[in-house]
Amino acid sequence: MADQPHQRSPEPRSHQVVKAATAVTAGGSLLVLSGLTLAGTVIALTIATPLFVIFSPVLVPAVIAVALLITGYVTGRHPPGADKLDQARMKLAGKAREMKEKAEQYGQQVAGSQGS
Repeated sequence: MADQPHQRSPEPRSHQVVKAATAVTAGGSLLVLSGLTLAGTVIALTIATPLFVIFSPVLVPAVIAVALLITGYVTGRHPPGADKLDQARMKLAGKAREMKEKAEQYGQQVAGSQGS
């Protein structure tokens, strides 16, 4: 007796219809979701592009500066000009502290002169 190849029995018609309906439903849902994603992306770009163009003179140098600072610190090197940046930050903090103290003194003087 020779081995006969296994023959697949044809699927019932209802099984094929269920498979097709499932494929159409899944495909349609994914198509709708991709369309909504595309529409959302186009709307977001339409709104964001003018803002990027308006603020680009500020954003581009800021991004470059931050990128340079981050790459300098990540590689373990002390970036050039970091000492001056630290000095300027300390100077600003000192001036802010002085202004706060002067404002507090002024507030006490005003409160004292109104009480008299």
